[in-house]
Amino acid sequence: MNHPFFQVISPQAFLEHLQTFPFVQDEWIPFQEGLGRVLAQDIQSPENLPQADRSSMDGFAVHAQDTFGASPSNPAYLENLSDLPIDALASIPLERGNCMGITTGGTLPRGSNAVVMVEHTQKMGAGTIEIRQSVAPGDNIMLAGEDVTRGTTILPRGKRLRAQEIGLLAALGITTIPVFKQVRAGIISTGDELVEVHETPRPGQIRDVNTSTLSCLLSRINAQAMPYGLVKDDLPSIVSALEKGLADNDALFISGGSSVGTRDLTIEAILSLPDAKILAHGVSISPGKPTILASVGDKPIMGLPGQITSAQVIMLVFGCPLLDHMGGHCQAMNTSRRPHIPAVLAANLPSKQGREDYVRVELGPSHEGKLPLAVPRTGKSGLIKTLIQSDGLVCIPATSEGMLAGTKVMVWML
Repeated sequence: MNHPFFQVISPQAFLEHLQTFPFVQDEWIPFQEGLGRVLAQDIQSPENLPQADRSSMDGFAVHAQDTFGASPSNPAYLENLSDLPIDALASIPLERGNCMGITTGGTLPRGSNAVVMVEHTQKMGAGTIEIRQSVAPGDNIMLAGEDVTRGTTILPRGKRLRAQEIGLLAALGITTIPVFKQVRAGIISTGDELVEVHETPRPGQIRDVNTSTLSCLLSRINAQAMPYGLVKDDLPSIVSALEKGLADNDALFISGGSSVGTRDLTIEAILSLPDAKILAHGVSISPGKPTILASVGDKPIMGLPGQITSAQVIMLVFGCPLLDHMGGHCQAMNTSRRPHIPAVLAANLPSKQGREDYVRVELGPSHEGKLPLAVPRTGKSGLIKTLIQSDGLVCIPATSEGMLAGTKVMVWML
């Protein structure tokens, strides 16, 4: 079997294929374990936050009308009925002409509608408080439900939880949450030239790098990487590895097969599986054109080039969004959410129209002290040092024949 690239598709078409794969199942977990997980259902608030009107400053709870016109030269005077502990409620409502001392977070007494900050007051003795600044109704207070209203959706399905969302759940007493299960992704490295990391390569051999780097990239999106070790370039071995990987995982990545012969072997192995379909055999992107996308039932298999740089770029551009999508993340395919910073190209970047190019760049200071310079770090195929030197990627769109030095670009930070 000897195929050329017979189903080369655009990056956009490739992404559209990825969105056809189903979400993984969901589960309930303690909210403390939710960091990085994706919500499988909308979360509604069981209560108001805050539950009652609260002070946002240390000071005195007042009727705002009693302070109108107050200033250092024309203060108002109120009688302090008591100083409220932060965890106490006033036993009586606050009437006009009176005030109550209150701390940040304390519950406002009934009848009050503002707080005068303590630095704008002076104790005069015998319980009299001098007010040196006027306040309007609502000043320096947080109304009940102002932060969160009971019954409203506070976190939507598909939201990836950050520390701040975990804090919100804690504030509302929500102790268990529904999330999508972590996507399990098998990683297979093929090639007769590969040896394990702990082994000493003989002439013509290299250590397996892709298993380690791809596993690290998957951990960024909270997917579970399941390495399957090294597989020789023969059909029975590859088929066996694919069968095992598909049985254990939600998705499968197989790196290797960069040359025409071994690439065809990967295709043949996939097509030998029941219900297998090749969705793409090549994508108009560089590096990484010889990428394979297949489905076996409802599970995806992505064949990555064995070359280190290509494998990492394809995993970033397609592999991670695929798993993010399967894990329920609603923004999985939104490329505008990638971490970008603006920079200025330090050198010309040639490209071939009709192909989307991802160029490795290192950021350096601008001579004009404005935007940083994006210095291309290109080199021979397979050089790891170009990856080490790079801070990010610049995408040259398929409609362009390149970019000139001095062009403002957006650098996708790695």
